[in-house]
Amino acid sequence: MINQRKWTWKQEVIAGLTTFFTMAYIMVVNPLILADAGLPFEQGFTATIIATVAGTLIMGLWANYPIAIAPAMGLNAYFAYSVVKAEGALTYTVAFSAVFVAGVVFVLLSLTPLRSKLIEVIPDNLKYAITAGIGLFITFIGLRLTGLVTDHPTNLVALGDLHSPQVVLALIGLGVTLVFLSLNLNGALFFGMVVTGLLACLNGQLTFEKGLISTPSLPNGLIVLSPIQAFSDVASYGLYAVVFSFLLVTLFDTTGTVLGVSRQAGLLVDNKLPRAERALVADSAATLTVFGTSPTSAYIESASGVAAGGRTGVTAVVVALLFGIAAFFGPLVGAVSGISAITSPALVVVGSMMLGNVRYIDWDAMDESFPAFLVIVSMPLTSSIATGIALGFISYPLMKVLKGKWREVHLLVYIFAILFIYQLAFLPH
Repeated sequence: MINQRKWTWKQEVIAGLTTFFTMAYIMVVNPLILADAGLPFEQGFTATIIATVAGTLIMGLWANYPIAIAPAMGLNAYFAYSVVKAEGALTYTVAFSAVFVAGVVFVLLSLTPLRSKLIEVIPDNLKYAITAGIGLFITFIGLRLTGLVTDHPTNLVALGDLHSPQVVLALIGLGVTLVFLSLNLNGALFFGMVVTGLLACLNGQLTFEKGLISTPSLPNGLIVLSPIQAFSDVASYGLYAVVFSFLLVTLFDTTGTVLGVSRQAGLLVDNKLPRAERALVADSAATLTVFGTSPTSAYIESASGVAAGGRTGVTAVVVALLFGIAAFFGPLVGAVSGISAITSPALVVVGSMMLGNVRYIDWDAMDESFPAFLVIVSMPLTSSIATGIALGFISYPLMKVLKGKWREVHLLVYIFAILFIYQLAFLPH
């Protein structure tokens, strides 16, 4: 399969570098969030890298897709604030038992035809909407991180301060990236980040006060020492709803991301994903790492690597290797990823590319277009891919039933619609 795609070593390496730098923030943000649950930062930092390397290597070497795996944003906050801090007597070690159990169930599900079948039964218009919705979502993330879009007490969001040094740098970086793209320069997104980084160094925004190198450590060692103890903890503390939430959100977060990125890369065959089961095993297996991090998921930032030319698992392998090396360069990675103006313009550009899928949606049929519309607008407005998919899965069969076309909907869509209604109505999200 790898030889059937148009690729070169150069473009795959550049794509890997691009993906790495657009998602490098996870090495800083994830341990910071988990630290609020009591986990030592050093433990969270190293555990994040281990889980990312493990999942991304499986994705690259076994599934052969240019998609990176890392601890899921959103689920880490749910873990820290809704699971650990909301329950005064619950320690992070017990909460990690729920993560491990969810990972075990997730792997078992991934080894069955269910997850692959799910990709096939998602209606085409929802597939297009998922890709477009992710595009708007990552564009909003990019705009927000750079300060081009800020909070507003009345209107929720507003235009940021255009005189801010960070905003000015982001605008310059976006302009440089667009020039490179207009010139059809291979690796335009990555080289845009390089130029922006150099400018950040020159104007003093990017500094390396904490040095460049540090030795990674795991002060607590293994968090989950025994699978039996993990299942016992879930039963003793009644964490079934937590396990279910982890499962449902991660299932659709990853499914949606894999679909969106694969469509962007032109990897779908007859609107189906070859070797889907392998791609879906990669993220579920990474959740089983027992060093201390929240559930993993495919990363939407992988779309930036695809836009830079990534088409094979070589891109993912490069990402995994860079994360492994970064374990010894924590201060350096923290400094670069801490300057959003360097990496965020790539997210904005990639979002615009992914939004183009709206042209394939059947806008003339309300029972097809409205569920797609819900998916597209709810992803950025709720900051959740899974929530967008949930609303699509709920509204699609409902619209079909109202139109008398209930036979056109696969049974699995009805089942997941019911599960999503339950999850949104009764479980934290």
